[in-house]
Amino acid sequence: MFSLRYQAQLFCLAVSFFSRLPIPASTPYSDERMNRAGRYFALVGLLLGTLCAAIYSVAAHWFPAQIAVFLVMVCSLMLTGAFHEDGLTDMADGIGGGMTTERRLTIMKDSRIGTYGAATLIMALLGKFIMLSYLATETGLVEVLIVAYTLSRAVAATLIFDMRYVSESDTSKSKPLANAQTVPELLCLIATGALVCLFFTPQSAIALLITAGLFRFAFKAWLNIRLGGFTGDCLGAAQQLMELLIYLILIASIYHQGV
Repeated sequence: MFSLRYQAQLFCLAVSFFSRLPIPASTPYSDERMNRAGRYFALVGLLLGTLCAAIYSVAAHWFPAQIAVFLVMVCSLMLTGAFHEDGLTDMADGIGGGMTTERRLTIMKDSRIGTYGAATLIMALLGKFIMLSYLATETGLVEVLIVAYTLSRAVAATLIFDMRYVSESDTSKSKPLANAQTVPELLCLIATGALVCLFFTPQSAIALLITAGLFRFAFKAWLNIRLGGFTGDCLGAAQQLMELLIYLILIASIYHQGV
């Protein structure tokens, strides 16, 4: 089904899954629809990035750059319910604390936060604050947030295409999403992630896309070695790590030009 109404309903499902934004109560749900909604993961990132960019624009008018960045980070966590940060934390605990694949998966299902997860979460949030504060003073954050939120989610969602879902829990929230991804859905994610890079210069856009490809290749290989596939937590971790990499690449580009 390719009707605009059907696609709008899939987008609403993606919004409800990946954020705390409200959607129409009449939106129909099924596991099949949820699976198909994965094609709009990157587009949800575009929506969230645009909202955060708008929040930053208002906050930067009234407060210093670092305060504006802090407010944006708080609003971002509220908009997503810290969904991806939770995935990063759980993955760090599982892979850091487990000696076998089975033990790693068991730890990742535990809602409690361990040392590996806490340290990873603190460093990720701290790193994000430092890098966004730098970018805010050098270039502003409107385009940065839109690109980072979109491209990072595009990369994370493409892992579903050619990786095995290894969580055995039938109650896993991510299970409907993690079923087979079609080639058109993969291309939709790639196109959405690539198009937003046009906000930047060709050199920066190419650098970001190359980095995205290399990260996906390396992260997929690492997950296959450590877990034999992916879980929903791994997708959240991929999004967070890719987002940080985007900020890092942009800062390196700015710093290199200034040297």
